[in-house]
This record gives sequence, C-alpha cells and structure tokens, in this order.
Amino acid sequence: MKILIQKFGGTSVSTSDRRQLVIDKIQKAIEEGFSPVVVVSAMGRKGDPYATDSLLELITEEYRAANLLSADLLMSCGEIISTVVMSCALYHSGISAQPLTGFQAGIITDNSYSKADVQEIKTEYLLKLLKRGIVPVVAGFQGVTEECIVTTLGRGGSDVTAALLGVALKAQSVEIYTDVDGIMTADPRIVSEAALIQEMNYNEVYQFADQGAKVIHPRAIEIAMQQMVPLIIKNTLSDSIGTIIDGRLHEEGKLITGITHMSNRVQIIVSWKDNMNNDNYHYLLDELGKNQISIDLINIFPKEQIFTIDEEDLIKFTVLAKGKNIKYTAIENCSKIAVIGSRIRGIPGVMARIIKALTSVDIEVLQTADSHTTIWCLVESKYTGKAINALHEEFKLGQ
Repeated sequence: MKILIQKFGGTSVSTSDRRQLVIDKIQKAIEEGFSPVVVVSAMGRKGDPYATDSLLELITEEYRAANLLSADLLMSCGEIISTVVMSCALYHSGISAQPLTGFQAGIITDNSYSKADVQEIKTEYLLKLLKRGIVPVVAGFQGVTEECIVTTLGRGGSDVTAALLGVALKAQSVEIYTDVDGIMTADPRIVSEAALIQEMNYNEVYQFADQGAKVIHPRAIEIAMQQMVPLIIKNTLSDSIGTIIDGRLHEEGKLITGITHMSNRVQIIVSWKDNMNNDNYHYLLDELGKNQISIDLINIFPKEQIFTIDEEDLIKFTVLAKGKNIKYTAIENCSKIAVIGSRIRGIPGVMARIIKALTSVDIEVLQTADSHTTIWCLVESKYTGKAINALHEEFKLGQ
C-alpha cells in the first residue's frame, strides 16, 4: 500500500469551489495508486466564522491565559468542523471518507496545553480504514492526552500533524497544500523576479521557515527529516509542480538558494565603558534567559555586547535593564535579512559579495552573523525591500 499524506490549509477548504479543487487533488492521488490520508486546518482565516482566531474571540484573553485546557478544547473545534465538511464534499464526489479528530486518529500527546508534544501515534485504525479504501480526513493541530484531554500542537500545528502521520505510516511523501506555488527565491510581494525553487534540502527549508518564510512549520521539517520522508509544497489553486524537499544536496543548485527576512527586530548595544562599575554587565545574558527574552545575531566583544531581540520583548528588556542599572542603546525598526544556501559552506567571498551589493545601493549593514547554510545581515526596516532586491540580483536568483 502506497500511502500519501495530503495536508490542506485553511484557505484551501474555506469555500465549496476550493474544496472541489481539494477533491481533484485527492482523486488524482487515488488514480495514481496512492492511499491518501488527508489532514485539514480550520476553514479560512481570522474573521471567518470557524477560523481559529475567530473561535478564540468567543472567550476573553484573561480566561484563555488562566485556562489553557479549555482554550485548547475551543480551538480544536475549527479543525473538527473542517473534517466533517470535507468528508461531506468527498461523499458527494463518490469518494468514501471518514472524519477523525486527533484522538480518533491515534495522536497521543503530553499535557503541555497550547503547545503539546506528540508522544505516540497509534496507527491501527488509520490503517484499517485505508485497507477498506476509505480516506481518513484527520483534524490537524490537535491530539489527546492519555487521560483523553484534548490538546493542541501550537500555531501551524496542522503541518506538524501531517509530518507525524507521514513518519508513523511510512508514507511515500507528505504534500503540504497552500495558496502559493511552492517556496520562492524571495517573497514575490517584494521581488517581482522571484522564482520557484523546485528542489531543496531539509536544512535549507528549515532556515527559510525559521527565518520568517511562512510556508511550512519548522517542527514539521524536523520530524520529516528524522525518517527522510520527502515533503512537497504545492498550490491547491494550480497544477504547479511545487517544491520538493528531501535530504539531498541537489547537484544543479545555485550557490544561494533564496532570501527571506524577519521584521520587527531591535538591535541592543551594551558597552562596557558605560557600565564598567556595574557587575550586572557581565551577567546580562543570564538575566535575559531567566526573563524569557530570546536573543539572536549575538556578537560579544571584550568591551561590548551586541544582539537583537523581537520588538515585542523591548518593554520587558527595558524594565530588566532599568532594574539592573544597565545602560544601553537600542535601534528599533530593523529587519534581519537571511541569505540561505547549502553550498556557501567553505566558499570564500560570499559575505564580501553581500556587503558589496548592499553598500552599492547605499544600505548600511548594522550587524552580521553566519552559519554553514545562512548569512544574516541586519538593516533598517525601511531598506528591507531594497536590500532583498539587491541581493536577489547579485546572486542571479531570478534566472
């Protein structure tokens, strides 16, 4: 039995016309000899009646924060509704399907409400349905504890559900359907010449997802990579071949695979000269950790500490610094540009090309960092589009 996981996002199942396109994808998989398992998200986006954010508006933020178990139960309803509506549409198209909650699909989690980790997937019932020629339509984003309490897996959790089922059922691949053709060399809203990336490896895609590209959940990539289950990002609304993600370093790839970015960054500069009589200067990073303030682009020098934080954490950082009498400089409205490619490791001159390209269009680089697959540059947010376009052209990514 060739099992294929097909995950459809909220916009893909939001209207009857779009659900028909979903049915076409499922029917095609069946005709090609696959036994599909379908994973669905809640229908639509915020403002639509059954979207997750819309459901959350039915309760207060205070109640939600104090009752995560109850909030999980409420949020799980959107995906459950989608499973039944999608199964109904399949029924009227002559395809036998059965809607399943996370619990009915055998997804067992811990009790970390709102961000549960999956402990086990009991596949017996799913396999039983597949052997009978029935398409399981599984509610994404959710599971159940050993005590039968409903949990959710965190935002984007339907991707995680699909990857977990792909591994547990030893699927041929996991198809993630969305409203874009696949992963692009850059955000096409920023770069008009952005091109589809047809093949990528897990590490590259993880960097894309982790650095702001909202194409797939980073946890889903990690899960698929453990058992080398291929992922394919496709468009529900078109017949684009999409982006195939696996463990290979594709031979014909370019030096740089693509560019993404994260906005709302704040650069913090803490000088020893300004804090030389304050012992708290030496323990600042420890204090940040204790206060759940995440930092990145970290450059530590003998006389200076430079790092970035999310804009949301700026008030928390300000309170901490004041309490510890730490003097600092903050540069707000920054963006972190990520230049990603598995081939940059050990290749000299890549950073020089990046700096030259940005300097040539009068963009000041505030900070840099790099890894084996990614080079980051911090720039003022007002230059984000200009910077990405300059780098896209420098590395000829649209060709």
